Amino acid sequence: MEFTCLSKGRGSHFPPCHILNLGGIKILLDCPLDLSALTPFSPVTTAFYALPSLEEDKVDANNDVGSMAVPAKRQKIENQPENKTLIFAEPWYKTVMNLHLWNPSFIDVVLISSPMGILGLPFLTQMKGFSAKIYATEVSARLGELVMRDLVSMHKELKQFYGPTETDFPVWLRQEEVEKIPSVLREIILGKDGTELGGLRPLYSEADVNDCVLKIQKLKYAEEVCYNGILVIKAFSSGVEMGSCNWILDSPKGDVGYLSNSSFISSQVAAFDYQSLQGTDALIYSDFSTLNSTEDVEDEENESVQLADKLLMSSHGLVGLYHNAKEDSEEMEKLAFICSCAIESIKGGGSVFIPINQFGIFLQLLEEVSKAIDASAMKVPIYIISSVAEDLLAYLNIVPEWLSRQRQERLFDGEPLFDHVKLLEDKKIHVLPNIHSEKFWMHSREPCIVFCSHWSLRLGPVVHLLQRWHKDPKSLLILEGGVNPQLALLPFKPMAMKVLRCHFQPGIGLHRVRPLLETLQPKTLLFPEEFRSHISFPSEKFCSVLYYAEGETSKVSCKDGSELKIPATLASNFYWNAFKEQEINLARLNGELIIENARYHLLLDNTEKNSNGRTNSVSFRKPELEKLLATFSNFGINASVEHQKMNSESQIQCVIHTADPYKAVIEIGTSSVVITTAGENVASHLYKALDSVLKGN
Repeated sequence: MEFTCLSKGRGSHFPPCHILNLGGIKILLDCPLDLSALTPFSPVTTAFYALPSLEEDKVDANNDVGSMAVPAKRQKIENQPENKTLIFAEPWYKTVMNLHLWNPSFIDVVLISSPMGILGLPFLTQMKGFSAKIYATEVSARLGELVMRDLVSMHKELKQFYGPTETDFPVWLRQEEVEKIPSVLREIILGKDGTELGGLRPLYSEADVNDCVLKIQKLKYAEEVCYNGILVIKAFSSGVEMGSCNWILDSPKGDVGYLSNSSFISSQVAAFDYQSLQGTDALIYSDFSTLNSTEDVEDEENESVQLADKLLMSSHGLVGLYHNAKEDSEEMEKLAFICSCAIESIKGGGSVFIPINQFGIFLQLLEEVSKAIDASAMKVPIYIISSVAEDLLAYLNIVPEWLSRQRQERLFDGEPLFDHVKLLEDKKIHVLPNIHSEKFWMHSREPCIVFCSHWSLRLGPVVHLLQRWHKDPKSLLILEGGVNPQLALLPFKPMAMKVLRCHFQPGIGLHRVRPLLETLQPKTLLFPEEFRSHISFPSEKFCSVLYYAEGETSKVSCKDGSELKIPATLASNFYWNAFKEQEINLARLNGELIIENARYHLLLDNTEKNSNGRTNSVSFRKPELEKLLATFSNFGINASVEHQKMNSESQIQCVIHTADPYKAVIEIGTSSVVITTAGENVASHLYKALDSVLKGN
C-alpha cells in the first residue's frame, strides 16, 4: 500500500486531500477547493467604486482588456497590503496542490468525505481520460451540489462586471503583474515558492456541475458498496457535518480506515461512529483541524488512560460518551454570547450580518437567534439570502439518519427536525434568492439580521451588505474562525462596524487523539508529522506508527497472503501430495477462482476433465528413466524406450511405449510428461505408476 498526502488542507472549508494506492487501486480521498485564495481579489463593490472617472483617466486604445477595472497602476509593494493592492479582475480558483501533476486516467476511485470535499470535483471530471468511480454519501453529494451551484451563481456577478477576456491567460497572472502583488497576497495565490500556480483554474460552469453530479454514486448511511469485486467501501458518520463521513476500505490484502475531520461534539448531527474504525489493518489519521484546538493538554497521561477506559466501555452507551457536559456547555455559551451581542446591536439600532456557511452551525444559530429575539419581545426580521437557500432548507429537513438522536426524537413526536419550518410559516424568517430581489429592497427594514454567503467576503450578497453597513458602528459582523479578519476586511476599510470572530468544532481535540487511537487499535497507523511534537505514543503495546508529510509518499506493508474461501464439498475431495523436501502439500483439482466482495472464492468445476481428455498433475522433479522402467515392471507393465534424444522443437527427451498389458505412449519432455492412451482406466493405471516415481516412493 502506498499513501501520498497531496494537501493537509486548512480548516473545514478546505479539507485534506490524499492519494491511496491499495493493491493497485488508486483512490483519491476528497477533491476540495481552496476558497481562501479568493482573498487577494477585489469584490465587485470595491472594484466598482474604485473605477476611475472618464474625466480623470483617458484609457489608451492599446491598453490591455480589463484595464478599466484597475483603479491605478500597482507598483511593487512589500509593506502591508492596502485596498488598492488587491487584484481587480475575475478570480481564478485554486485546486489542491500537486493534484494537477497526477494523470487523471490513473485514478480508479474518488471518495468524498464531506460537502466541502466535492467543490473541486467538476475540474477533475472534465479532464481527458478521467473515468474513476465516484462515491459520496447522498447528503454530502446533495449539499455539495447546492454549494457548487451557489458558487457558480455568485461568480456570475464577477463575470458580468469584468466581461469576457480575449485570452485564456489573464493579465494579472503575467510575471510583471504578479511581482507587483504584495508578498502576503502573492503567497496566498501561488504558495511560498510559487509552485501552486498550476492549481489555478477559471471556475467551472453550471453544465459542468450537472455532469459531475451525474457521475456520483450516492450511498446511504453505512451502506456497503463493492468496486470491481475487489474493494468493499463503507461510510460512517464523522460527527462534524450532515453527510460528512469516515471510510472503511476492505480488500483481499486487508482493511484500511480513513479518519477525516471528526468531532465528539455533535449536538446537531449523527454522532461520531468511531467504533466502525476499530481493529483495521491500517488507519489513516487525517483530522488536521485538531491542531487548531486551544484545549488544555496538560496532564495528558492521566486523562488519556481515563478516557481510553471510557471509550472501551462505551459499546452500549455511545450517547453518554460523546456529549461531554463541559464541552457542550462551552458550545452553548458561545451561541448564547453571539445571541447576546446580536440583541445588543439590534437594541442599539444596528443590523447583524452572519456570513457563516457551516450547515449545522447555521441552523443552530438561526434557531438560537430567533429564540433570543422572541425573548426580547422585539420584532426583528431575519433574512436568508442565497440562490439555493430555499432548496437547502427544504432538504435539511428530510435527512433524519444523519442527525443526532435529539433531532430524530422530534421526528417521532411529529415535529419538524428544525425550527426553521415553523419560522417560515410564521413569516419570522424570509428566504430570498439574491440581494437584488425586489422583495428585499421593497420590504426590508432595519435593524435586521441577515444570513448569507460567502464567508470569504469576496462573493455574493455579503459584499453588497458590507459596503452598505461597514461604516455603521452600531452594526455587527460575525465571522467564522479560520478567516483572517485583517485580509478579509481589507476591501471595506476603514471599518466602523463591530466584528465578532467565533470558533466552532475544533475537531477531536488533542487530549482525545491518543486514547482514541489506543482504543481503535489498528495494526499500522499513518499519522501526520505535524502531530509528532504534540502527541507521543507508548513504545510498547501499541501499533506501528508511520509519520507522513505533505507531498511525500509513504509505503505500508500489507498482510502476507490472502484469505481463500473453499466450499466444504470441494475441500473434502482434495487428494494431497506431500513433498517432504519442499515441505509443501499439493492437491490436484478442477475449479474456478473468483473474487467477490473483496474475498477470493474457489468454486467446484462440474467438468472433471478438460476437453481433450487429458488430465494434469504438478511435480517439482523429473522422473528418472531407469527407476520409471523398473516401476512399470513392478506394476506388470512391459515398456521400451524408443529414443532418448533432445528435440529442439518439441523439447521431448524420450518416448516410452507400453504394449503389454496396456498399449500407450509416454512422452517425457523437459517440463512435462504426457500419457496418451485409448482408455481412461489405462491412463489412470499408468499415472499411478508414474506418480509413485515422482513422489520418490
